[in-house]
Amino acid sequence: MKKTLIILLACTALFSCKDNEKKEQPEQKEEQKAIDPVSNESLESAVIYEANIRQYSPEGTFDAFTKDIPQLKELGVKVIWLMPVYPISMKNRKATGDLSVEDIEDAEEREKYLGSYYAISDYTDVNPEFGDFEDFEELVETAHENGMYVILDWVANHTGWDHKWIEENPDYYHKNSKGEVTDPINPATGESWGWTDVAHLNFENKELLEAMGEEMKFWVEEYNIDGFRADVAGEVPTEFWESIVPQLKEIKPIFMLAESEDKDLFENAFDMGYNWEGHHIMNEMAQGKKTAKDWDAYMHKIDSTYQEDDYLMSFVTNHDENSWNGTVKERMGDASEAMMALTYTLPGMPLIYSGQEYDMDKRLLFFEKDTIPKEKGKVWPLLEKLGELKNENKALHGAKEAASYENIETSEEEKVLAFKREKDGAELIYIANMSDENTSFSIQLNGTFENYLSGETLEISEDKNMDLESWQYFILINK
Repeated sequence: MKKTLIILLACTALFSCKDNEKKEQPEQKEEQKAIDPVSNESLESAVIYEANIRQYSPEGTFDAFTKDIPQLKELGVKVIWLMPVYPISMKNRKATGDLSVEDIEDAEEREKYLGSYYAISDYTDVNPEFGDFEDFEELVETAHENGMYVILDWVANHTGWDHKWIEENPDYYHKNSKGEVTDPINPATGESWGWTDVAHLNFENKELLEAMGEEMKFWVEEYNIDGFRADVAGEVPTEFWESIVPQLKEIKPIFMLAESEDKDLFENAFDMGYNWEGHHIMNEMAQGKKTAKDWDAYMHKIDSTYQEDDYLMSFVTNHDENSWNGTVKERMGDASEAMMALTYTLPGMPLIYSGQEYDMDKRLLFFEKDTIPKEKGKVWPLLEKLGELKNENKALHGAKEAASYENIETSEEEKVLAFKREKDGAELIYIANMSDENTSFSIQLNGTFENYLSGETLEISEDKNMDLESWQYFILINK
């Protein structure tokens, strides 16, 4: 009897476990359906958002950013790039100018200098100023629930001076003739870049490659992040990236962004690079130093330089440009809107930097607490429209199977930039007066088009001149 009872209890427990498994499975499937794995298909129509957690809100926390993630869907954002979220070293921490915190005697004054995000003391922890791991996990889950991928800023070239490797593995670092660990040195001049708050890692040490790889795996395995933006990617040996990326992809599909234009990095490691040269040309066009013809030459150059499936991230601002080179208005003035629209209509992926969506017209402090404006003005609704177009119109596909890009000839090639994008029957045309003078011109284009931003119908023909005011632009779609 006792034996029969035990058997009955065991069977009951077994069926109960199976029932529980059946109940759990739909929940697991539902969670998995929150977002599909990263794929080229999802990246073709993506907008990327650079999140500066410290400056995004008065609180400067993960939680404050997380509650706004659903709003980013309105802007068509599909990838969130988090600037470094790791603890920041105190030793040699940058303050202002050439000063470090050690140079500041007043204790209260010293406390306001929070240091550079890129001087990392621990690759596998979060900055306590931002919150804890639970807060970080909630951020990632919220992004996934809203159809967005999360990539982390990865700084492989150097660590902060408080990193444990300095003491435990000094052979991981570059050293001078005295055997002292150095900050990064410019190989062309032999002099410091001025990044005195960080210690330069030496990837000739093969143990470092393995150790760094394990630190990256931690975030993919434990916190389900979807890839990395690699800081100064070209300063780190390509061998490292080509070694670790396949290992990361064994865990799950990931997206890799290189802060570099080096085409060799795209061979076996990175999906996308920076459109630095294009960005600089945009600045110079806005300042009257370069013309639409220079832009056409640049597009011809990259068409012949890169492989067909290489692509770049385009931007009018980012954390470096904003803090060190000026706001969008400072650099681009009245041309700002035309340039922003250009970043969306080019092949590749457009970037929004924290504050850009709120018409931010100030340089954010880099080593201290600051905050972006949070009032929607002119830029937000424009980014909504551009984001919707990028998400939904195949003519703006920009990743490995990008829509075609074809220059359109005009009678004012120095002033007028015109090109067509096309894929699977979808067509889009961008026409802009890239000068500070009103311009009349003819264009090698015929047809009836919809002005996407205004909804108006435009009839265009080769034998009839078009007139554009300074910096005026059209985004035209086929009727």
